[in-house]
Amino acid sequence: MNVELNHIEKSFEGRRVLSIPELRIDNGSVFGLVGGNGAGKTTFLRLLLDLLQPDKGAIVVDGMDIHATGDWRGQTGSFLDESFLIDFLTADELFRFNARLYNVSDDEYYSAIHPFQSFYPDELFGETRKLIREMSKGNAKKIGLIAAMFCEPRLVILDEPFATLDPRSQIRLKNLIADQNRRLGTTFIVSSHDLHHVSEISSRIAILEGGEIVRDMEATDDSLDVLRTYFESEHLSEVRKD
Repeated sequence: MNVELNHIEKSFEGRRVLSIPELRIDNGSVFGLVGGNGAGKTTFLRLLLDLLQPDKGAIVVDGMDIHATGDWRGQTGSFLDESFLIDFLTADELFRFNARLYNVSDDEYYSAIHPFQSFYPDELFGETRKLIREMSKGNAKKIGLIAAMFCEPRLVILDEPFATLDPRSQIRLKNLIADQNRRLGTTFIVSSHDLHHVSEISSRIAILEGGEIVRDMEATDDSLDVLRTYFESEHLSEVRKD
């Protein structure tokens, strides 16, 4: 699915937090969004999911204005934070709930969930007993990420997916994203502070600062160095000002 933002403006209590005149994310791309704390990344993602409404402008997904229709929701998976979980359910119960929402049949369910078992090896799918609220933050996050991806939506939106995950799980998540993007052509929009992981998974990377996209580039072998140089220079500028 392609995503278009046109003349988007968002403010809170008179303070502008996001200003994006124009942005298009092409179908089948992995769009990485990086920026400092307070840059506007989470606001950006919440606007894409229609959890917030812009003060101005429009967001269009595959030709659908997201404020005018909800048809795009059945093709979109997302995990931004723990509020996306139903914590009194087990993993199996949450997965089954999502499967019904996405009209995934029983036969399709087993084949769809199986590739994610290695990402959450603590319990065997189909036999989970632990409630999500009883899990560690890392394991609860894994369940949320699986729930966002396993129904094979055409668009997946993730906020800080690598945070709180152990190194092995971070690697497995990168492989799952790459596989789903390659095999199904899923469009991913991923916000993260982790420059290394973003550089590895993304086909395109944007830097958001002060609510504005200050750089938008195709990902290359040099992307990590470019990002590090940018943020190091920004840090040095702040130190000199102090």
